[in-house]
Amino acid sequence: MKKRMTMIAGALTFTLLLAGCGSTEEANQMGSHGTNHTQGESHAGHNPAQTAPADNLKASFTFATGSAKAKEETEVHVQISDQNGTPVNEFEINHEKLLHLIMVSDDLSSFSHIHPEFKGDGKFAVQTSFPSGGKYKMFADFKPAGGSGTTLSEWMNVEGTAAERTAITPDAKLIKEVDGKEIELSLSNAKANEEVTLTYEIRDGITKNGIQDLEPYLGAVGHVVILSADAEQYLHVHPLDEKASGPKAQFATSFPHSGIYKIWGQFQHKGKVITVPFVVEVK
Repeated sequence: MKKRMTMIAGALTFTLLLAGCGSTEEANQMGSHGTNHTQGESHAGHNPAQTAPADNLKASFTFATGSAKAKEETEVHVQISDQNGTPVNEFEINHEKLLHLIMVSDDLSSFSHIHPEFKGDGKFAVQTSFPSGGKYKMFADFKPAGGSGTTLSEWMNVEGTAAERTAITPDAKLIKEVDGKEIELSLSNAKANEEVTLTYEIRDGITKNGIQDLEPYLGAVGHVVILSADAEQYLHVHPLDEKASGPKAQFATSFPHSGIYKIWGQFQHKGKVITVPFVVEVK
């Protein structure tokens, strides 16, 4: 995971296996402990000998055909460049991937975490689809060579019939059943600007026995992505103990502001990625 990979367009071509990790509605994060990525906050560089603030890097998101239609396959392009428009070609592997692409609908009901292939000349590309028409926010989560984790985002429009909007309201109970698993979330506190430990307990949905053989997902027991209700605050959190295998998985983070947040936890068991969403209120 810590291995550094240098990508130089025109010299070397690396083909990564495309990993679609949940591109259906509600099926439905990430920095290590202490390195949560709040959008626009991280610092990164594109030259091993020189680092630059994240605001000196840009990401442009486009559709290969110029537009995208709901429920149809489309190719998404992510172009990473510096403030002068020069393509960035050197990246470090971050949890087994060069770039994590998070896509959410504007009401946060649709969540997708996928991994585009690096095509060279600063460009990443991936085939995906959107469950309905409307606005989606795209988050490119990556680590330039010599820099730290960076997240850049942009709103995009998808053609087609929009789904009925889902209200973003706090869950009365932080326990859900997903794919035959009973997953319970507890927070050590729910206060802004204080360290909080998120503890997931994953049990068999029928026997209620704790699952102790979780498999590594992107090199860790799990990953957590957190968004504020307006999708302006983004956190991607890695577990405290990456080698844990259940039934508990713990993550440490802090919420930058009070308000409503949606939390997606992702785990893998018997070859299948489980994505479970919760909504909490932070005081």
